[in-house]
Amino acid sequence: MSQIPDINMGGTTNWFAKIRHSRAIWPLMALAIILIIDAIIMPGFFEIRIVEGRLFGNVIDILYRAVPTALIALGMAIVIGSRGIDLSVGSIVAICGAVIAWRINAGDPHLLVFFYALLAGVICGMWNGMLVAGLGIQPIIATLILMVAGRGIGLLINSLYGGINPSFESELLQGMSTGSVLYIPTRLFAAAAVFFGLWLLIRRTALGLFIEAVGGNAAASALAGVNSRLITFAAYVVCGFTAAFAGVIMTADTHTSDPVSIAMFSELDAILAVVIGGASLSGGRIYLGMTVIGALVIQALTTSILISGLPPEYNLIIKALVVLFVLFLQSENARATFGLMFKRDVK
Repeated sequence: MSQIPDINMGGTTNWFAKIRHSRAIWPLMALAIILIIDAIIMPGFFEIRIVEGRLFGNVIDILYRAVPTALIALGMAIVIGSRGIDLSVGSIVAICGAVIAWRINAGDPHLLVFFYALLAGVICGMWNGMLVAGLGIQPIIATLILMVAGRGIGLLINSLYGGINPSFESELLQGMSTGSVLYIPTRLFAAAAVFFGLWLLIRRTALGLFIEAVGGNAAASALAGVNSRLITFAAYVVCGFTAAFAGVIMTADTHTSDPVSIAMFSELDAILAVVIGGASLSGGRIYLGMTVIGALVIQALTTSILISGLPPEYNLIIKALVVLFVLFLQSENARATFGLMFKRDVK
């Protein structure tokens, strides 16, 4: 009989240890806490209704508005997994938006314009990849070049036909961004398709393994026969593609090209989403699912600040503090401390 408490205690401790060492628990816990606080602040927060053939509600709004950040963050997660960084994703969004407005005003078929925008993002990714992998420039410096020049390129594209922040109408692109299918916002389906495609690419081909190998130890992977330059180049191309897809969504949402302000600071949100998802900036691991959760945490936090009625000047401070708290919980030292506290309580 005396052994039963020991068995139970050991099982409980093992269960807690598994949770404590799980990278998923802390972002999920943070997201749950934020949503619970939202429900306390705003009764009926979880209410979902159908308006004009589409689901509406705060939860749907969080999912809806998190899509651009999640798309950018997915590409960022792959680049960070290769031990790189891409500060130019916001500028890539601006360039793609300008390309969309330019070609639509030129009379091109809108489906072709969609592929033009994706191609522009891929070309930007190839440029970054060439600087980093080909010329060996440090990633933060190489991508800073396009970050600085990209919005100017967008303005130059606008000036090709005399437009400043030109607007456009596209039933196809705007339907992809703001439309709905079976009551569900279309952009959620688009984001799910991109996520699934990236998951297949990273987890069902050798590319993901090679990226993590290069990010973990480029010298060792080279000795194993991995072309680290080609793999790094591919990572930046994928990041350019996902940023371009986000650019299509964001530009179609406002149906105007605004290179100056669109996706401002999106690179910082994307990096935060990746880090909140459990990845390390030192590279070596890619967490696509957790990156999406990180993007949801950021958007849920933004929504919380808006509905709380706090003065706008406090928004960024509160956001930074909450993100810092989540990152603190993710640290190994913090988890070890919580583990010791739990063991003392059990005793």
